Amino acid sequence: MTGTPFMEGKSGLVTGGAGGIGRASALAFARAGAAVVVSDLENCRDGGEQTVELIGKEGGRAVFVPCDVTREADQERLVAETVRAYGRLDFALNNAGVEHQASLVDMEAADFDRVIAVNLKGVWLGLKHQIRQMLTQDGTGAIVNTSSLAGLVSPPLLGAYVASKHGVLGLTKTAAVEYAESGIRVNAVCPASIRTPLMEVLTDDQLAQWVSRMAIKRLGEPEEVAAAVVWLCSDQASFVTGVGLPVDAGASAM
Repeated sequence: MTGTPFMEGKSGLVTGGAGGIGRASALAFARAGAAVVVSDLENCRDGGEQTVELIGKEGGRAVFVPCDVTREADQERLVAETVRAYGRLDFALNNAGVEHQASLVDMEAADFDRVIAVNLKGVWLGLKHQIRQMLTQDGTGAIVNTSSLAGLVSPPLLGAYVASKHGVLGLTKTAAVEYAESGIRVNAVCPASIRTPLMEVLTDDQLAQWVSRMAIKRLGEPEEVAAAVVWLCSDQASFVTGVGLPVDAGASAM
């Protein structure tokens, strides 16, 4: 793998790894020397295995393990499979997420429940089992949760998504405080408009509106978020915990 191996000897997992920020992060972890379990839904297996193949072509180590993040048994098994494959869990990226557009009064309860289940409950279940494993090791570990610029501000027509991503920041801060003395760091990234499949649901006008809110007037790339994720999970960020780090082209500064 190319890059600086500052994660050499570490192993961990990435959810939502079949594409977008998840794939870019899995590749970035591997390029930094880490062994990676790439996870996504079973019906996204092809994309997840493509991520594994990309890592393998660069000389890295990765395996695919399917997981529905809303199911506790799946989350527990994902951690167990990571430990079985590599011996320990040093880091995790809770990245799986979905989006739904509707006004608050037009939104169906089932759609609201699905967004909250994947984006918020899925992060909680990940934290629960990842932290449990880390506590059995040498008292160290680092977890990053994917929030969003929508976890810091409130764009219209994304009520469930906004609620879920604000909630992710709350869980991140709670976990950081509860387990700091155990040596476990928990942070979040808050990406703005990144070139991922989630952005494909937006119209050209909506994309233009999102970009207009940013100081750097372009879409971000998944690799730009991945760089922040890997840094937060590395020893280079050893004094950083409980942070929701904007990766947002200056949007939160405007």
